[in-house]
Amino acid sequence: MKRTHLPLNGLRVLDAAARHLSFTRAADELAVTPAAVGQQIRALEDTLGVVLFRRTTRGLELTPEAEAGLAPLRAGFLQFEDAVRAMQAGQSSKSLTIAAPRDVTEKWLMPRLAGIAANDPDLRFSLIASDEGLDFTEANLDLAIRWGDGPGGLEGEAIESDGMIPIGPANAPLIAWPGAPEEGTPLVRVTDAGLAIDAVAAGLGRAIVPQLLAERDLAEGRVVATGEAVPSRMGYWLVAPLPQWRQQKVKALVEALGG
Repeated sequence: MKRTHLPLNGLRVLDAAARHLSFTRAADELAVTPAAVGQQIRALEDTLGVVLFRRTTRGLELTPEAEAGLAPLRAGFLQFEDAVRAMQAGQSSKSLTIAAPRDVTEKWLMPRLAGIAANDPDLRFSLIASDEGLDFTEANLDLAIRWGDGPGGLEGEAIESDGMIPIGPANAPLIAWPGAPEEGTPLVRVTDAGLAIDAVAAGLGRAIVPQLLAERDLAEGRVVATGEAVPSRMGYWLVAPLPQWRQQKVKALVEALGG
């Protein structure tokens, strides 16, 4: 019998009924009706082509065929339990792999990870410079940070931000980057908002960038805001597929990054 065709639910019912020698008590354990236990046993007998129980004046009895399979069946269930515990052990892991754009990692993520790690010295991080197409399974990712107007089909939480903010002299040439509002012909085009901030700091011109990425440079006086931040439908999102998003270590990290 192929693994994909193993009647696992029926085998679980068989184990309970064999331990109790009672469909009623097995039903209580499994939180189903005695009739459902009987149906599962009959279906299992049909699948295996053997009789598993006989009714006698003393109650239910196992047939020799059922007796022959119980020991390896129970050993198998114990191995299943070990496998589940091994998989759940990752919940308590202190290692997290995070993918984020280079500028987000440099300007926003790393300073926050430093503060988080200072409160928990057992944490370990792997940081990957990502693009939008990075596959979570292939890259063994726990969490990603992506630019957009939503989580893009994944589970996600928006990183709180005031929106887009203009920096640099108001009359200076424009520095453009993918995702920036278009305003005439720019003097310089760079690959991301972080480089736009650095270009402004170097005196190349002005730029409109996410306030989230500029806040440290503004606080340190490397660049100067020339206007108020304006809300934007676009922003940075913490995202992951549902299995990763449900992990306790990912939930804790999302909460810490949002704090």
